[in-house]
Amino acid sequence: MSGHGSPTDEPVDSRDLRVAVVASSWHDQVMGGLVAGAERALAAYAVEDWTLVPVPGSFELPVVAMAAARGGFDVVVALGVVIRGGTPHFEYVCGAATDGLSRVALDTGVPVGFGLLTCDTEQQALDRAGLEGSAEDKGYEATAAALHTAHTLRGLAPRTTS
Repeated sequence: MSGHGSPTDEPVDSRDLRVAVVASSWHDQVMGGLVAGAERALAAYAVEDWTLVPVPGSFELPVVAMAAARGGFDVVVALGVVIRGGTPHFEYVCGAATDGLSRVALDTGVPVGFGLLTCDTEQQALDRAGLEGSAEDKGYEATAAALHTAHTLRGLAPRTTS
């Protein structure tokens, strides 16, 4: 399981951060779990100012994440799921979404939580969705990682002199 060796989560007070959770609309059950996990992380980190932004599918995550990052959000969390089928469509969507989300973070300097599940089967997605009986909670993990990254970046920012 991919969660083996993951860091211990220690929530950091993030009430001053504005967060956009950009979430795909495909696979209701899996997405419901991912979004609920993100909501649990936002509560644990005391985030008060956050917005859920639905998008049609995982391919659309980067363009909306970019708009959120440029629109003043301090953190963007991207949630989606792509399940392998019998055509190369899986590789194209996964590659485009992954590359696009990386570009958003690098081009804007805004942390992007990567909560895009790329699974061979629906069962693998359910096991990672943070649902009752799931082995992992990737919605929570992606949100926590992005919030921690925002705090790390703040610590690296140049000091201003008065």
